[in-house]
Formats: sequence, C-alpha cells, structure tokens
Amino acid sequence: MRFAHLRGSDSSGIHLAVIEDSAAVLVADLLSPAPATLQELIEGGEDALESLRSALADGDAPRHPLDGFGFASAVLDPPIVIAIGLNYAAHSSELGLKTDTAPTVFTLWPNSLTGHDAVTEWPRSLSESVDYEAELGVLIGTPAKDVAAQDALDHVWGYTVVNDITARDIQFAEAQWSRCKSFDGFTPTGPFAVTADEIPDPQDLHIWTVVDGQTVQDASTGQMVRSVSTLIAHLSQSVTLQPGTLISTGSPGGAGYSRDPQIFLRDRSTVTVGIDGIGELTTHCRIHD
Repeated sequence: MRFAHLRGSDSSGIHLAVIEDSAAVLVADLLSPAPATLQELIEGGEDALESLRSALADGDAPRHPLDGFGFASAVLDPPIVIAIGLNYAAHSSELGLKTDTAPTVFTLWPNSLTGHDAVTEWPRSLSESVDYEAELGVLIGTPAKDVAAQDALDHVWGYTVVNDITARDIQFAEAQWSRCKSFDGFTPTGPFAVTADEIPDPQDLHIWTVVDGQTVQDASTGQMVRSVSTLIAHLSQSVTLQPGTLISTGSPGGAGYSRDPQIFLRDRSTVTVGIDGIGELTTHCRIHD
C-alpha cells in the first residue's frame, strides 16, 4: 500500500490517505476511529493495515483526484530521524572522508521535515554551499532490539524518499553533522510512504537526483557499503528502534560539492530526488538576504 499526508485546497488540515494511481482515498473515510497520521497507523501494527485493506476492498469510500491536494511530509511525527553518513563509497571518496569500520550516525531535527513540492528557504548569510543528497528512507514497524541482520527486514514497515539537504561549509566547520542538515525544511520526505511488501529488495532500487534539469546522481541502493538490514542490526545493539523511526540510509556519489565546477542549490533551484518503486520528491529552493 502507498500512503501520503495530504493538504486540501481549503487548508482544512492534513489528511492521511491511501494512494491508488492518481487518486486518494482518505483514511478517515475508511475507518472510524481512524489514524490521523502515518505514525498512528504504524503504531496500530498489522491489525490496522489489515483493517484498512478490508475497508478499501469494499470500494465504497470516495476517490479524490490527487492533483487536488498538496503534500505534507510523508513522515510527520516520528520518534526520531536517524541519518547514516558515508554509506556509499563513491560519496565518501568525493567528500574526502573515510568510511569507518562502524557507520557514521547522527540525528536530524524535526523542524527539518517538509513535503513534496514545498519551498525550502534559508538565509544567504548562513550558507551559499547547500547541497542535495538522495537517500532511501526506512520506516521501522515493530520494536527492534538486538536484531540479527537476517531478521532485520522483518521489523521494517515501509520506505520513503528523503533528500538530505546539507550546508557543506557548516558540515566541514563543525564536529557534528546535525545542524548543517537540519535547517528548517532541509529534510523533505515523500511524497509517498510505501509498505514493505511493495519493495521486495531494498538493495535493488534505482536512486537518482535531478537539479535544474541536470541528472547529478544516478545509482543503485545495491551500492550501499552497509545494507538496510546491516544498519538496523547495528543500530539495534545500542537502542530499541521504536515504531515509526525513520532511518535515512545515506547518499550515493554525485554530490554538488565534489563536482567541477561545483553545483550548489541556488535561489530558485529545483531539485528532484527519486527512487524507482517509491516516488519522486521535488523541492523548490529560495535564498534570502
């Protein structure tokens, strides 16, 4: 199944919806009481998904044209957003950073979450070296603690697309990476979250980025240094991964910082990151003085 958080044209708030082709079915029209957000749906476990599937199969709920809505972040209120750095060898090399024996792990702040087709704005005085990073986002479905790698995907609820926008000058000036990647709107997600059954193999996905009409990243999730299952197993050794946790699994090569000439996101740049089978996520950039 495919889900999104939608905004109506009447600004009546955010609606959790099932997406079928180019139509949306509001979850509130399928269940009563209904989960208001994806987080609530994930916390409801398999029973909640089965109830939705049954209600959807009845076919009585209205279908709304998807183009009548805007998108909020596919992930609204996760327990935490965990990001993985240097998880593709090409990206580590182009940044001049070493892939360590253990994953590079940091957190992204909730104010950075935003949706598809949103405007992300930042002051020129803070950074003019803002970069894009296409990433596969993994949503945990059931608590994961001390999980073996061979069992890790059993704890995955689904997947989404993440653009891990980064102020490179701040990244290289500070010892930690959370601030440089957590400006307001620096973590677009979506437009959709798809359930794990839609993605048979998370290591066999085409991942790419287009900036102002130019393809700048074009890779496969199979190029990860550490697979999704390996990351989950590693993280679960020290912390229980709670339902709804979002793990952003790292970016392939092709970052703007490493290009000659460099490509950074400028005022009125448009960047689209995509993963086949999940969706295409577009961000409009604005820089103010």
